[in-house]
Amino acid sequence: MRTLTTTEELAAFCTEARHHPYVTVDTEFLRERTYFAKLCLVQLAMPGPDDSTAVLVDPLADGMSLDPLYELFRDESVLKVFHAARQDLEIFFVDVGEVPTPVFDTQVAAMVCGYGEQVGYERLVRSIAKTGLDKSSRFTDWGRRPLSDAQKSYALADVTHLRRIYEHLSAELERTGRARWVREELATLTNPSTYVIAPEDAWKRVKTRTNSSRFLGIVRELARFREQHAQTNDVPRNRVFKDEALVELASTKPRTPQELGRSRLLQREARKGEILEGILAAIAAGVACPQEDLPKLDRSRDKLQVNPALADLLRVLLKAKTESYGVASKLVAPAADLDAMAAGMRDVAALKGWRHEVFGEDALRLCDGQIALTAQGSSVKVIDVTG
Repeated sequence: MRTLTTTEELAAFCTEARHHPYVTVDTEFLRERTYFAKLCLVQLAMPGPDDSTAVLVDPLADGMSLDPLYELFRDESVLKVFHAARQDLEIFFVDVGEVPTPVFDTQVAAMVCGYGEQVGYERLVRSIAKTGLDKSSRFTDWGRRPLSDAQKSYALADVTHLRRIYEHLSAELERTGRARWVREELATLTNPSTYVIAPEDAWKRVKTRTNSSRFLGIVRELARFREQHAQTNDVPRNRVFKDEALVELASTKPRTPQELGRSRLLQREARKGEILEGILAAIAAGVACPQEDLPKLDRSRDKLQVNPALADLLRVLLKAKTESYGVASKLVAPAADLDAMAAGMRDVAALKGWRHEVFGEDALRLCDGQIALTAQGSSVKVIDVTG
């Protein structure tokens, strides 16, 4: 197992990797105590029959620069292969403001190829690479040095087996003509805006039970302060204060330290110093915000008149179509999209791109009364009723 601890070693590997059509990539990181992930290890493998073309890169080694790796990531002639790439891509984007290109995600490809919802790497290793994984090092401290042999073996397996998985799935996508489907799915994953967390939009992730614009205005200001404080101090947002406390504060609207001290859900650290001051300032800003500048939730779907019988038929059709195509049903259309369609909405993802081909076209025909569904043995058949 080769571990690269100098920039020169990394540069030599990346130069060699550019002579290959793809390289597999994985990372190990820590994030329990920080806002941004702390990159502890990068695993890379070129095509090859054994571990000799795979390396571990130690970003914590003295003097190590990942610039050669980022140059490789910019080389569009080399495909970068990940499994469940989102967190890995976010780490690289935060570091250099760029996303590797082009990218292939075996988790996305596996869902398109019928391996189920959010299929895990271990399952693909078993079913495609025909071997098992030692997961005993999964939750170890990747920031400690030296790494144990068990940690190194675990980490290396995440990119060596990935070669076989990629080659198998890639061939299957070409055989079925579904490579375009994966490219469509990866458009969001490789869009840099996916990894930009704007404090002013943080409130949209907070679950509330009210649509009062004034209440939401206070939620917005509290969430904005929390996000800014968490990013600036590199601490998890829940270490500043949790969502439950945020909602409580937006409801009670404390104006003084004494009133804030009566909060039931606020952590002790948030009742003093910079956080206390930030909370009170955020609440004051939300209370004083002009009415026309207050946020409003999009409640358009809440008022939809869903035809429950049509929604049920769409679910049956989705199951039948995805089973026939061998693709995960939730990847094609979540329940919310089916209900929206049953209420007359047409601006849903299930009716666009490759999903329209698999499900959307017949779904629209079903909504318009042009097809019917009938049971035939253990399967469901689509019948054209237009004559």
